[in-house]
Amino acid sequence: MSVGRICVRAVDTASDDESVQAAAQRMHARNVGSLVVINKACEPVGMVTDRDLTVRVLADGLDAVQTRISEVMTRHPKTVREETPIEEALRLMRAGAFRRLPVVGQSGKLVGLVTLDDVLDLLTEEFREIRSILEQETPHALAQP
Repeated sequence: MSVGRICVRAVDTASDDESVQAAAQRMHARNVGSLVVINKACEPVGMVTDRDLTVRVLADGLDAVQTRISEVMTRHPKTVREETPIEEALRLMRAGAFRRLPVVGQSGKLVGLVTLDDVLDLLTEEFREIRSILEQETPHALAQP
């Protein structure tokens, strides 16, 4: 199965020139923990998370109104394409200790976001289906050659 089948398509975004305060207010209003930073061509150029705001702004005593997202975002985020197998996305997340990956189309434009929670939800559903199949099997049916 591909990332494109499980990713969230309605992605909250930010521009790199907006203030940290504006981004934080959007994150709060939308109840999200991250924003994908995109350029004018809608290509991902960064990621900013609630942790970034805490560690890179609040802890350093920066002014949230004056500080731009470009100053605190993680630049050049790893991305996956819609057709990327879920297993590959999970490998990238584990290798880079990411919880989120922007999903891009063939043109490189942002089309979605896949999260570790999305992958875990899929795996949980798959395990439920396997369990259901196994529970339907009787010991007699399992003993048949």
